[in-house]
Amino acid sequence: MGEADLLIGEGRALSAHPLRAAVLRELHARPFVPAQPPRRILHAAFLLDAGGARRDREALTTLCVSRGLAGPAAGAKHHHVSFGGADLRWESHAEFSTYTWDLPSPGVLPGMLPFQPAVATLATPFGEMPQPGPLLVAVDLHLIQDTAEDLFLDKVFDRASLARADVNDGLAEIACDFRADPSGFVRILVRDRGLGPDAAGALVQRLLEIETYRTLALLGLPEAQRLAPAITKIEGRLAEAANAMTHSEGLSANNKLLDELVALAAELEAAAAGSLFRFGASRAYLEIVKLRLATIREVPVPGFPTWQQFLDRRMAPAMRTCLSIEERQEKIARKLANAADLLRTRVDVELEQQNRDLLTSMNERTRLQLRMQRTVEGLSVAAISYYVVSLIQHLAEGLHESGIAEALGLHLDVGLVTAVSVPLTVLGVWWVVRRIRRAHSDHD
Repeated sequence: MGEADLLIGEGRALSAHPLRAAVLRELHARPFVPAQPPRRILHAAFLLDAGGARRDREALTTLCVSRGLAGPAAGAKHHHVSFGGADLRWESHAEFSTYTWDLPSPGVLPGMLPFQPAVATLATPFGEMPQPGPLLVAVDLHLIQDTAEDLFLDKVFDRASLARADVNDGLAEIACDFRADPSGFVRILVRDRGLGPDAAGALVQRLLEIETYRTLALLGLPEAQRLAPAITKIEGRLAEAANAMTHSEGLSANNKLLDELVALAAELEAAAAGSLFRFGASRAYLEIVKLRLATIREVPVPGFPTWQQFLDRRMAPAMRTCLSIEERQEKIARKLANAADLLRTRVDVELEQQNRDLLTSMNERTRLQLRMQRTVEGLSVAAISYYVVSLIQHLAEGLHESGIAEALGLHLDVGLVTAVSVPLTVLGVWWVVRRIRRAHSDHD
């Protein structure tokens, strides 16, 4: 009995779909981990290539085994271990994996700033993890108890890009400037005003997901910027080809234009196929960011934009650029298809006209050949008849001069015999030639 079979009593079970267990487990694939302030959380996301997921799992297993710990189960999408005074959470996604170190923190002591001590002094456990691919996301999140003291945020963040908001119905405040610090980490400050461990853990995970997915969403922008010049070039060549179509004449010229349009369509299709996943992933990641921002229920802090406002203002142009490139690709593809269809129609019409002219020429040649054939047949009848009559004349002369005819009691008039044989011979030869021609016609 499979693990997802349904027991219904009396030793009976209903056979489950092969994917039922996997679907049920997916709901619990990335559970929230309770967080009790003060905590320091270091989070990293790595992009994976085709074989990166396998190497990532193998490297994590090796790290865990070296510490006497169990590695991730086969097919598991997440794993949680503790060693070196810190908790490590690993998650595997479609094109990236994340490592999150949960470290103890002394909080913010009097006279100190958040994010102390410096992240470089905390990165020893962080440096032990494998690097399965290029680093894309690095976050230093500090979860502290809120106090009435001034945290000197201007000394921690860039005031020009600082976004702050009260979240979870005022039970916490979040702050981030979305800039990398000298160590390369993006700092996120969370001030807990009574969240509780479970709510704090959920908020921390959502904030890490917002930073991770907003970075992944922006990967579509470099792809769009790379494609823009090529698309502009194709648009220009398409306009030139469309203009040339209005003046081109003849099958050769139209075939040349058609070949050019097909080449443009192939070039565009190759670029679109390469960017299809990236643009689709950017849209999906942006949707996740919007859902996470809606979940934390931001309330503005006077004088500062919320995370939603900041990201909308900064990400919207990039996402519109990606959408614009996609739309341009689709429109150009349709225009290329329409232009190619028009040219194919023109080429087909010209080919039909050429075929019609060719058939007309062939028919004319056939008529001429038929006339020549009849002329030749007439000449052939005359020539053959002439030779047959000559033979008859020679035969009559031979019989007359040799006396054989007189011996047989026959009087031959050579001239008369020859004259009589002419029409008979002509009719006979004509009849034979006609039979032969009909026999060939029936065979064909």
